[in-house]
Amino acid sequence: MLKQIRPAFVLLVLMTLITGGAYPLLVTAVAQLAFAEQANGSLVRDASGQVRGSSLLAQRFEGAQWFHPRPSAGDYETVASGASNLAPSNPELADQVHARVIEWAGSPAAPVPMELATTSASGLDPHLTLAAARFQASLVASARGIQPERLDRLLLEYLEAPLVGPAVVNVLALNLALADNRLPAPSE
Repeated sequence: MLKQIRPAFVLLVLMTLITGGAYPLLVTAVAQLAFAEQANGSLVRDASGQVRGSSLLAQRFEGAQWFHPRPSAGDYETVASGASNLAPSNPELADQVHARVIEWAGSPAAPVPMELATTSASGLDPHLTLAAARFQASLVASARGIQPERLDRLLLEYLEAPLVGPAVVNVLALNLALADNRLPAPSE
């Protein structure tokens, strides 16, 4: 019996060292060398160098002077990230979407971009389509007392074109540009 247990135990220890130690260390080393920014959280810093968030995670912004990301079913907390798991036929989901449309447009019949009325699957989507960002631009411009054209040029400046899907704007990057007053010059 010892003849059978000994090789099994040695194999268990060997595989534990390989898969639990060597492989994770190798992957970490490659990630740090080849993709250091992404491996360390894709952190976004303000003009003073202070970490303000991650370009991969949405966060809450309060007030009309800021662009707002998609709503979050987990209240923008990474531990509770995920969808609400409410079925399309669930009246609670319809009530939530209805309330968000009224919050954005003041009327349940007004057109609001879908991504501003519905949560993303993760609840932490940091991007908005250009249409959803432009929908908010007049509100932000009014709250800040600036020309909407300047915000539109800022949106185009921060527009990202992924390999797949529509062009998007990172909400945190936009709001940091607003906080640091990095707006395009007014048109003459």
